[in-house]
Amino acid sequence: MLTTAAEMHALQRATELEAPLQALEQRLTALGAALAASDAGAVESAASDLHRALAQAVEHFARAAREGGVPMPLRQRLAVASGQVAAQREALARATAALDRAIDVLLPNLGTGGYGAAGASTRASQGGSLLA
Repeated sequence: MLTTAAEMHALQRATELEAPLQALEQRLTALGAALAASDAGAVESAASDLHRALAQAVEHFARAAREGGVPMPLRQRLAVASGQVAAQREALARATAALDRAIDVLLPNLGTGGYGAAGASTRASQGGSLLA
C-alpha cells in the first residue's frame, strides 16, 4: 500500500509516462509493418507519426527526469524503443544504398547527380553490382 507522498508521486509519474511510451511503441510497430509491406505511402505516414510520438515521449521523459527520475521499467522500455528506431534507421540506410547501387548498374551513364537541362537525371555512376 502506498503511504508516502513520494510513493504517490512516483506512481503518478509512471502513469503519466505510460501513455506516450505506449504510443511510441505502437508507432514503431506500425512503421515496421509498413516497411515489411513495402508500402511507401504507409511508410511515410507511419514515419511521420513515429516522429511526433518520439518527440512527445522525449518531452515527457525529460520532464520526469528533471522532476525526480524515471522508473527503471519505463527507462528500459524507452531504451528498447530507441534500439528499434536505430535498427529501422539502419535497415532503411541499407535498402537505400542497395537501391542506389542497382540504379548505378542499370543506368551507369547519367552523369554527376540531380537532373540535367533536358530533364534527365544526371546521377553519378559509382559502379557496383546488384548483389547486396
